[in-house]
Amino acid sequence: MPRCTEIAVAVVRHERRVLIGPRPVDDEGHERWEFPGGKIEPDESPEDAAARECLEETGIAIDVGKRYAIVEHEYPTGRVRLHFFDAAPRAPVPQPRGPFRWVDRSALDEYAFLEANAAVLRQLKLPETTV
Repeated sequence: MPRCTEIAVAVVRHERRVLIGPRPVDDEGHERWEFPGGKIEPDESPEDAAARECLEETGIAIDVGKRYAIVEHEYPTGRVRLHFFDAAPRAPVPQPRGPFRWVDRSALDEYAFLEANAAVLRQLKLPETTV
C-alpha cells in the first residue's frame, strides 16, 4: 500500500466567515480553493502543523481547537491523509496575507474545493451552534 502524505488543515472561523485561499489552477484549467494547511513535519503534532502552516501561509496566528475529521483521499499525484481542525484567529484579527481571504460561510458553495474537503464543508453549512 502506498504511503500517505500527512497534511494538517486549519479551518479558521471568525464570526460567520471562514479563511480560504486559491490553489494553483489544475491541469484541466480548474481553479480550486482550500483552507490553510500543509505537510506535517517529522516530530510535529497535526495541531502544531495546522497552526504553523496557517501562520506561514496567511500571516494569521491561530488557536487550534477540536478535530473535525481525518480524511484519506487518493489524488492522481498520490495519497493524502488530511487532519482537519477547527481554529480561531488570535485577537486582534488581521486581514490575511493574499491570496487568502475571509469568506462568509453562506457563500462557500460559490467556491470549488477539492473533493476531500466535502465532509468539512457540509459541517460548516450547519447552524453555528452545531459546529
